[in-house]
Amino acid sequence: PKKVTITTLQNLYKNNEPITVLTAHDYPSGLFVEKTGIEICLVGDSLGMVALGRKSVNQTTIEEMLHHCRAVSRGAKNPFLVGDMPFGSYETSSKDALRNAIRYIKEGNMEAIKLEGGSEMARTIHQITSIGIPVLGHIGLTPQRQSSLGGFRVQGKTAKQAIKLLYDAKALQRAGCFAIVLEAIPGPVATYITEQLQIPTIGIGAGSGTSGQVLVQQDMLGIYDRFVPK
Repeated sequence: PKKVTITTLQNLYKNNEPITVLTAHDYPSGLFVEKTGIEICLVGDSLGMVALGRKSVNQTTIEEMLHHCRAVSRGAKNPFLVGDMPFGSYETSSKDALRNAIRYIKEGNMEAIKLEGGSEMARTIHQITSIGIPVLGHIGLTPQRQSSLGGFRVQGKTAKQAIKLLYDAKALQRAGCFAIVLEAIPGPVATYITEQLQIPTIGIGAGSGTSGQVLVQQDMLGIYDRFVPK
């Protein structure tokens, strides 16, 4: 397999071919992504829950993320590597966000970063992309903000919410995101947003009308269904 780059992803999008994303959090799971031929390997902050046994993603630290990013990068050589910026690593200021994004490239061996938020994060995203670090946006259900959203609930069910999501998506596109994750959004809304953009959308619980899909490795393999008590 050839190394996946931004150009690879752009060509898939232009040719209307699906983009696949799979999460990983250590060397074995990174190696699994490598062997599957999936385009994007995402080191998600959800590892705080699925790998470290915590109840919330918000307890995951940037040092933990960098540690796991390095491990994943040793196994996943050809996928495009994206590291999730954890809660508290980018919200305080654009300067902090830029400094921490650089750490993902220098110390974490990542090729891009992902962060949550809509138009309120556009300025920060623009500063990161302007120095050559690709950014994957994330709107809809944003797990780091789930307390303020009333839990893990579907977003964009009303016309007002749907319009806000479209506004946010366009703001992230203008800020330079190479793609946007749409999580827990009604299928018709996610499809419409996808049609209005010139960059790929990656769905997770957002129907089949997006440019690609995120798969969580533990869910795909049924690990928790088999081994973790309910």
